[in-house]
Amino acid sequence: MSAARADELRQTQAPTALEQALLLRLAREAIACRLTRVQLTLPPASGALAEPRGAFVTLRRREDGELRGCIGNLASERPLLETVSRMAVAAATEDPRFPALQEGELAEVTIEISALGPLEKIRPEEVEVGRHGLLVSDGRRRGVLLPQVPLEHGWDRETFLAHTCWKAGLPEDAWRRADVEILAFTACVFAEPEG
Repeated sequence: MSAARADELRQTQAPTALEQALLLRLAREAIACRLTRVQLTLPPASGALAEPRGAFVTLRRREDGELRGCIGNLASERPLLETVSRMAVAAATEDPRFPALQEGELAEVTIEISALGPLEKIRPEEVEVGRHGLLVSDGRRRGVLLPQVPLEHGWDRETFLAHTCWKAGLPEDAWRRADVEILAFTACVFAEPEG
């Protein structure tokens, strides 16, 4: 790893507990504003919330924890605060796997945020389940899985790599090929309390 990349990794701060609470509240407010067609006003960003970085927002149904939407950016030139608000709205209204969330459904979902660190090229044997999220690409085909996904399913490293390839539309063993790029990232993952 280059010295410049090591410096970049050190500069990425994990949001504090107060910043996490603010991001979760903001994500819910952003969705509510979109559903009710009210203009959202973002508070000023400072600390980790001002850092330009990627984020994913995941919506799950309260009753059974099933996925209801998940959208994100791997990197962003915008502050984390703005990225989270935009991805929350996108997860609620633009995930092609689900119909757009309706106003009455907002109380029925919980919000999880993954604030991402920078992407870093990685060899398959260096992937750590539970620590790394993955981006596997071969030309225009790309697949992404967040660090929490293999833990939720009890996958080992090779299964995690295989599922990321599958998500990219590649053969499950494509991660073994030299022409397939594997990038890893870390994430600070936090969610609204259940109930």
